[in-house]
Amino acid sequence: MVKVNVKPLSVNKAWQGRRFKTKEYKEYEKELLLKLSPLELPKKPYSLKIIFGVENKLTDIDNLLKLFIDIAQKKYGFNDRDIYKLNVKKQLVKKGFSFIKFKISNL
Repeated sequence: MVKVNVKPLSVNKAWQGRRFKTKEYKEYEKELLLKLSPLELPKKPYSLKIIFGVENKLTDIDNLLKLFIDIAQKKYGFNDRDIYKLNVKKQLVKKGFSFIKFKISNL
């Protein structure tokens, strides 16, 4: 394992000025909020496991992560600062078969 002694930078501190949600993001958020099933949250801190089924092998996994977590915390009423462990996987699927699987558990 490689260790680098540097303070990690939050994406919130990476941009100047305001950022606005695109129409595509607003539609994605609306669809996810409607399709996400109710669930009972475990005790925090959380461990989050996510599998993204993607159609394009060039998709950057980290670009998918922030949006999904932000929408999930809106739906389920948790704060992402309480996520202490992430297990994220990208799986290539045929066109029309994209998906997101996830599990929130106690760490």
